[in-house]
Amino acid sequence: MDRGRYYREPVETMERDALDELIDERTRYTVKYANDHSPFYRKWFADHRTDPASIRTHEDLLRLPLISGAEIRAHQPPVQEEFSFKSAAWEDIFTIHETSGTSGTPKSFFLTWEDWERFAEKYARIFASQGFVRGDRIVICASYGMNVGANTMTLAARDLNITIVPTGKCTFPLRIIRSYRPTGIVGSVFKLIRLARQMRSEGMDPRDSQVRKLIVGGEAFADESRAYLADLWGCEVFNTYGSTEGSMCGECTARAGLHVPEDLVHMDLYDSHQKKFVPDGECGRIVLTTLLPPGATCGMLLINYDTEDTSVVLSRNRCTCGRTHLRIYTPQREAETCWIRGAPMNRVDVERGVFQKENMAYLTGEYEAFLYPGDDREKTVMRVSMEAGDLATCDRDLIAENFRKAFFAVKPPLRKQHDEGLLELDFRFTPPDGLELAKMRGRPKRLVDRR
Repeated sequence: MDRGRYYREPVETMERDALDELIDERTRYTVKYANDHSPFYRKWFADHRTDPASIRTHEDLLRLPLISGAEIRAHQPPVQEEFSFKSAAWEDIFTIHETSGTSGTPKSFFLTWEDWERFAEKYARIFASQGFVRGDRIVICASYGMNVGANTMTLAARDLNITIVPTGKCTFPLRIIRSYRPTGIVGSVFKLIRLARQMRSEGMDPRDSQVRKLIVGGEAFADESRAYLADLWGCEVFNTYGSTEGSMCGECTARAGLHVPEDLVHMDLYDSHQKKFVPDGECGRIVLTTLLPPGATCGMLLINYDTEDTSVVLSRNRCTCGRTHLRIYTPQREAETCWIRGAPMNRVDVERGVFQKENMAYLTGEYEAFLYPGDDREKTVMRVSMEAGDLATCDRDLIAENFRKAFFAVKPPLRKQHDEGLLELDFRFTPPDGLELAKMRGRPKRLVDRR
C-alpha cells in the first residue's frame, strides 16, 4: 500500500512529550529484558551494583558505563566459549552476522525475526521520508552477506511495495539501467561516481536515465562531493547512516540532518576526552541503546554502546517534513580522524578540499592523503594525491589553491600551524589508476597517518 511521505505517521510525528514517554517506557522494558535474557548484562548490572529497576528514564542511562566493541569480542569465542551478549535462545535466532573485522576478530551479532522487522521498519521510514513510493525501482549496490544493510533495505522495500534490483555492487552491466530503468540507486559516493563515468564511456548520460534519487551510505562524505555527484546524475542525493548494531538513520526530503528513529534506538553523544556526555550542538561519539517495545524479543541488544563514530545533535524540533524525531549531523568515523599537534582533522576535511567545484573540471574525484614527519620533530607533512583525467591540461596551481582555501576555512588551528611552518601541504597528481589505493582490494583508507 502506498503510505505517502510517512511509513508510521503517528510515531514519526509524535509530539516530543509523548515521544519521550514512549522512549522511557521502552528503556525500562529493554533494561529488564537485558537483565533477564543477556548473560553479559545480568553480570554487568551485578558487578556495577546497579538495580535494573532503578533505570526508569532514558536520562538514567547516562549514569551507566559504556560498552565497547572490544568488550563484545572479549565475551565471545575464541576468548570465551559462549556468546555472552546473545539475548535469545538459539532456536529463536534467525540469522547470525559479523562486522568486517578490520580491527581484529569480527564482532558477532544475532538477530531474531522480530529484530529484522524492526530493522526493516527503520529503513522503510527512511525510504518513505525520501519520497519513494510504490512503483519505484531501486538498485542496491551494498553487499548481501554478513552485513545487514542490503538485506534490511530489501525487506523495507517489501513493506513499501518498492521493487529492488539486488546487484550487490556498482559494477553491474549497464543493461540493468537500460532494461529496468531504476528510479533510485543505493551506493557509496565513489561507486556512484565511477558508475556515472562508466555510463558516459559507453555513450549513456546519467542525467538522461530514469534515476531520480541516489541514496549514499556506508561512509561519511563532504557536501562538495554530494554536490558533484548530484550534478553528474542530475538528481537528488540523500544521506543515510547504518550499522549492524541497528543505528539506521536517514535524511528526509528537507535534507536538514539525519532523522534518528528514537522509538527504536536511543542515541546519546559522549566526549571520550573529557569523559562526559555532551549537550545538543556539541560533537561527541554516538552511544546507542537498543529500544524494545514491551513484550518484544531480541537476539542481541546493546545498552550504551560506543560506536566510535562522531556526530552532533542538530535539532529536536519538528522538521519541515513534519517529523519530530531528532536530527543529527552526518556521522564521521573516529578511525578516520588524525590529530596534528592537538588539532583534529577527518578524511571528510580532505575530501572537501578535493571536490571544490573548479577542481572537478580536471579531477576524477579519487584521492588519498598521508601524514608524514617533517624535516624536524615539530613539523608534519600532509601529502595529498589526486587523480587527474589528463595530467597535461591539469591546472595544478588552481587545484592546490582551492584546496587550501576550503581546507583551512574549516580548520583554523591547522591554518595557524601552516602559517607557522609546522604543517606543510604537498600536492601530487596522478593519471587514472595511479594512486596507491587503486592497487588495494576492499574499501580503501583515504587518510593514513605514517608519522
